[in-house]
Amino acid sequence: MWPFKIFNKPTPPSSEYDEPWRSLDWNKDSQNILKKINDFKPRNKEINTLRILLYGPQGAGKSSFFNSVNNTLQGRITTRALAQSTDTGESFTLKCNTYKMKKGEAGFFYPFTFTDIAGIHNQSNSIMANDIHRLLNGHIIDGYTFNPVSSITEDDPKYKRNPILKDRIHCLVAVLPAITVSLMHEEVFAQMRAVREKARDLGIPQAIIMTKVDEACPLVKENLEKIYKSKRIKQKMDDCSSRLGVPMSFIYPVKNYHEEHAINVKMDVLILDALQNIVNFANDYVEDQIDNKSFQTV
Repeated sequence: MWPFKIFNKPTPPSSEYDEPWRSLDWNKDSQNILKKINDFKPRNKEINTLRILLYGPQGAGKSSFFNSVNNTLQGRITTRALAQSTDTGESFTLKCNTYKMKKGEAGFFYPFTFTDIAGIHNQSNSIMANDIHRLLNGHIIDGYTFNPVSSITEDDPKYKRNPILKDRIHCLVAVLPAITVSLMHEEVFAQMRAVREKARDLGIPQAIIMTKVDEACPLVKENLEKIYKSKRIKQKMDDCSSRLGVPMSFIYPVKNYHEEHAINVKMDVLILDALQNIVNFANDYVEDQIDNKSFQTV
């Protein structure tokens, strides 16, 4: 009788790195960053409010990200921006909505705002790229309802003819879902890259918020603290970088508030880390524009 050979099953490759590839102090950073944000003031007094634009495909979590930021800053669950829990095939946000966030006592606000717009998709009723370009330049006033058939015209009451630096967007933030970024239609990315190129021509800094990380990686779903040890999350970030052209160092993975009914410190650390960097980018841009005296009305 021939002896049976016993073959050991190969050990599956590990889903995590031995060491985190981006540092984050989960025990201290939440309060440290929150204090810095609470103490933050724009360095130039000419611009007292920094404007941050959220754009991206429908269903990516733009409105949810704003709500998550607001939750973290207010220390409770909030519902300032209405968000859709399921993908209906159409953008849930139709208007140009700019949100201020309360700070401490009544009548005080953080010195930055978030503008939320309709989602980009590969159908004929997608938001017009020209409208986003005009928004970057400061031509579109808050409350404008996007028309998928035609762009805003100069005789529209929501059109500002002569915007100045304070009207312009100071940081452009793409919101992309980790779970589907590699499957998204190329036409969506083509539209997003066109917006990014316009922002580049204006010198506007850019970043990516990568949402739904818990849905994309079981390791992270089980323990959010392993997000920067996860090989899958790093691969998803690389997908975002390669498809949109934004360097990895400007991509911030987060878990938006969705089903939680109370504040989660681990989620807050990621949200605050992203927020602090975005605000700093916007502040640097405004300072450079004023220092170089390069701002011109478009």
